[in-house]
Amino acid sequence: MVRTFIAASIGVTAGFIGGLFGVGGGVVVVPALVMLLRFSQYEAAGTSIATIVAVSAAALAVLAGNGDVDWLAALLLFAGAGTGAFLATRWLDRVPEHVLAGAFTLLLVVAGVRLWL
Repeated sequence: MVRTFIAASIGVTAGFIGGLFGVGGGVVVVPALVMLLRFSQYEAAGTSIATIVAVSAAALAVLAGNGDVDWLAALLLFAGAGTGAFLATRWLDRVPEHVLAGAFTLLLVVAGVRLWL
């Protein structure tokens, strides 16, 4: 029961932050699943990917209705993101978990510093 509540809370938080800032829910979901529910880095990544459809569809429904979507850019990003995600996940099992966690942490720190400045 507690695990179910934590998972649902992570989902609500990720959806809210994703909708508010336009970031992938993985920025919230992956660290939360690893820290709170003790998922492996691999399992957290896979589980996070499964939530992207819901977060994206819900936010897109509102943003498209407001006219806030550049459809050509979105189509190009969609094609590129799909290709990149396919290639990365084929390579994922070759990366040691501690390296993956470190790289993810570094990415978040660099992104945070860049946004702050």
